[in-house]
Amino acid sequence: MTGVRLVVVGAGVVGLSTAVCIAESLPLCSVTLLAQQFSPDTTSDGAAGIAFAAPFPDIPLERQRRWFKDSFDHLLAIAQSQHSPDAGVILSSGCQIFKEVPATKEPYWSDLVIGFRAMTDHELKRFPDHKFGQAFTTVKCECSSYLPWLEERFRKAGGQVEQRRLSSLQELGNSFDLIVNCSGLGSKALVGDAGVYPVRGQVLKVEAPWLTHFIRDGDGKTYIYPGVHSVTIGGTRQEEDWRLHVDRGDTASILERCGRLEPSLKKAKVLAEWVGLRPSRRNPRVERERVLLQGRGVPVVHNYGHGGWGVTIAWGTALDALGLVRQCLKEMPQAKL
Repeated sequence: MTGVRLVVVGAGVVGLSTAVCIAESLPLCSVTLLAQQFSPDTTSDGAAGIAFAAPFPDIPLERQRRWFKDSFDHLLAIAQSQHSPDAGVILSSGCQIFKEVPATKEPYWSDLVIGFRAMTDHELKRFPDHKFGQAFTTVKCECSSYLPWLEERFRKAGGQVEQRRLSSLQELGNSFDLIVNCSGLGSKALVGDAGVYPVRGQVLKVEAPWLTHFIRDGDGKTYIYPGVHSVTIGGTRQEEDWRLHVDRGDTASILERCGRLEPSLKKAKVLAEWVGLRPSRRNPRVERERVLLQGRGVPVVHNYGHGGWGVTIAWGTALDALGLVRQCLKEMPQAKL
């Protein structure tokens, strides 16, 4: 693959994961990571970063299981290594609780996390408004540490980093032989994907070092995730809402809902408030196509639209994207395999 110039667009958790996979696996390629925003200014930086997921409607479950397993195993290996403090990846135990018994009591990833089980009636007494619960141990990723750690790993693999705003893929046509699009919500404008939409999320970072177990309401709107430096509490899931300012009403609602699940939070000090727009889509787009740029056909590999599950499946979809890149390279006349 000598001399092939490749660019990865987007430096959130999906873009950085993909860039690392490519740079480490294809050392003869010249790999550039190009983005307008890098950590700490990406949507991923504010993510709670805990690994579990809801299924996507149109993607075979086996593919989703592979995405989850590859990502979980990757993060678990980091959590159990000397890199854990620098990468901000830790084990996290807790529960997911439901007001009504869900149709599927065991999600597709239940055997991929650690120690998954149904909660006992005794455990559920703590949550009188809830009828069913699941307890398990998963991995949590502090993206404010993980993204810089991945970027350093990318640079060590020979990757180049460029920060600039991109209005169109046409701007890349003469500079690169292969484009990997991980631009998230930016794909709406960058590649004209009308299926991408924002889901606004607002969270608070609070000081509550006495909390060590996560609690997530099954509706996905109320959650408490203890981390390394603070506890993330949330949240909101507001579709097609582009507001990036903190909403005081949302803050009050988050404090009230989370305080109901964990009364000790009334003693917690609010350290920060944060808003981000999840890059949502009915299904993530992990596929390749050929695009006419500057009068020549350029292969483009897409990897975006993960919604609120970016950290959960980023490494898995990055490995899929790497496979698609390999396919493109095999078809290139100048690529010496």
